[in-house]
Amino acid sequence: MTDIPQPLHLGRASALPQRPEDAVLDYVPNPRPGKPYLVRFTAPEFTSLCPVTGQPDFAHLVIDYAPAATIVESKSLKLFLGAFRNHAAFHEDCTVGIGERLFDEMQPHWLRIGGYWYPRGGIPIDVFWQSGEPPAGLWLPPQDVPGYRGRG
Repeated sequence: MTDIPQPLHLGRASALPQRPEDAVLDYVPNPRPGKPYLVRFTAPEFTSLCPVTGQPDFAHLVIDYAPAATIVESKSLKLFLGAFRNHAAFHEDCTVGIGERLFDEMQPHWLRIGGYWYPRGGIPIDVFWQSGEPPAGLWLPPQDVPGYRGRG
């Protein structure tokens, strides 16, 4: 990204987009270019809708990335993720789609997303995507989201 526009949401009132495709993600210049570091966003209360039943689905998302020229502005990311609240899609589509959109627009050195979905129909579904191998020397902490264990 050579020409970085001013953030649309930062410091302003912003309505929640009705659909993920309507959400505008803001990017700002990386304050530490040339330094290998990891940024982690955790969204423990992510929601979307089942595309078959219309019932709500819930996930704990963990997004890790190694910035290049830009970083994603957190308020715009929150609004983007919130736009899934009324979006009907399978767990795999939501998780991978979020990762791909962030990677395509931000163009970080590397990005991964873990979607730890709560059970529906008795089966938890965990979905993972990454853009490739992480950069050499990058400290990569585990995502540490425990597998679903039920009530026992």
